[in-house]
Amino acid sequence: MAQIQVSDLTFSYDGNADNVFEDISFNIDTDWKLGLIGRNGKGKTTLLNLFMGRYEFAGSVKTGTRFDLFPYNICDSDLAENASDLIERWKPQAEMWQVLIRINELRLDPECLYRPFGTLSFGERSKVMLAVLFACENEFLLIDEPTNHLDAEARNIVKEFLSSKKGFILVSHDRDLLDGVCDHVLVLNRTTIEVQAGNFSSWWENKEKRDAFSVAENEKHLKEIGKLRSAVDRSGRWAEKSENSKIGFDPVKEHERNISTRSYIGAKTKKMQSRVKSFEQRIGREIEEKEGLLQDIERVAELKIEPLKYHKEVLINANDMGLSYAGAEEELFSGLRFQVKRGERVILSGGNGCGKSSIIKAVLERTGQNPGGGELKISGEFDVASGLIISYVSQDTSGLKGSLHKYCEDRALNESLLLAVLRQLDFEREQFSKDLEDYSEGQKKKVLVAASLITPAHIYIWDEPLNFIDVFSRMQIEKLILKYEPTMLIVEHDVRFQEKVGTGTIKIGRKGTE
Repeated sequence: MAQIQVSDLTFSYDGNADNVFEDISFNIDTDWKLGLIGRNGKGKTTLLNLFMGRYEFAGSVKTGTRFDLFPYNICDSDLAENASDLIERWKPQAEMWQVLIRINELRLDPECLYRPFGTLSFGERSKVMLAVLFACENEFLLIDEPTNHLDAEARNIVKEFLSSKKGFILVSHDRDLLDGVCDHVLVLNRTTIEVQAGNFSSWWENKEKRDAFSVAENEKHLKEIGKLRSAVDRSGRWAEKSENSKIGFDPVKEHERNISTRSYIGAKTKKMQSRVKSFEQRIGREIEEKEGLLQDIERVAELKIEPLKYHKEVLINANDMGLSYAGAEEELFSGLRFQVKRGERVILSGGNGCGKSSIIKAVLERTGQNPGGGELKISGEFDVASGLIISYVSQDTSGLKGSLHKYCEDRALNESLLLAVLRQLDFEREQFSKDLEDYSEGQKKKVLVAASLITPAHIYIWDEPLNFIDVFSRMQIEKLILKYEPTMLIVEHDVRFQEKVGTGTIKIGRKGTE
């Protein structure tokens, strides 16, 4: 076992006035299974790239181990090459027999190594890269979002694989994966960094307790400061009144007082003024002590949604439904039966390529929101309520370009409302002036989700909305859905999200529902 020692690390991107990291220090062991947790934009991927030596930084990272990073960079020309040919470029020291052992552990057909990489599914690509990543010994591995776009079965395989390994940092917003794999967490809080034994759930439980204590202490300090301010005000008025009485007096009303009394009054006034100063210093100490109590609290601000209520109970009805694409020899599925009723939140579940997104496309085509040009063929009964207003979140963020102002203008969105929701989802104000192309994938997803949330609709159709979105924002979205109970049709592989918000699940197989 060795250690990685990070000391006084400071880094900022060129042209950015704010530091991503400033004088951060921590130590981690190289045999840990470490989960890296933090809000979007806190620098998780940046930290992995700093470990890889891809950026210049101040401070030091001391270790006797070698790093390797998932995912490997893929360019367009790589898609035409076999994965077996790419291994030499990704990890030159890896032997093919080592990769094949990991391929077997990931339950992947070795034949995938001898097909063009571009023909592999997202799950197959991720598994091939993970097999190569873990092929060698004596490395500390950096794993960035390995389960995005993977179905439930592939996620479970990856979770089982990683739980059997050690010596890595895992960046993920999937709570089920973090709990099933990690034995330590490295948390990028709002202003501090902490390392703690345990998984996400144990850390979150401890954090909630600490946050509750900090809030209680903050309230106690505020009350104490209020009392001190009242005492300062009262003593100050007494001192001022006493000071004013030193000079000049009425001998008729104050016949017992003489000129020698002035020194006594002066001493008394000085004592009062000293007490006032002491109170003010104590207030300063209380305020200083209070500052920092709440600096790392994750305030999961409540979002709002205004769903429209449709006049009929059933919004979508499928009976013995089949789907295929023009020119395809086989149907994606057949014999599918399901309904989406008002107030339900239906989860579409199934393996990659089973037709979940195609069902969404069929709904959008029936409502005229996504004219398909006839390539989607529907058999059986498939009815979508007329006049249905849909708010849609696509899994594709590639169309996000230009400014937020232009984005709102093109889609007739209330710009101030969108910005307010993005602020609640932890966007910094500086982000609003950037082009959407410069956003991280998590930030792009938040724009799509926020735009959907501020759109009144009868049904909210979301296709893998949570990819790249941080854990805290996921919890905000869950809380919102449970409070306002909109009608939803959702494709999402996050198990915790499904358990929290779903009222029903449609599992899709070759022969319809399974």
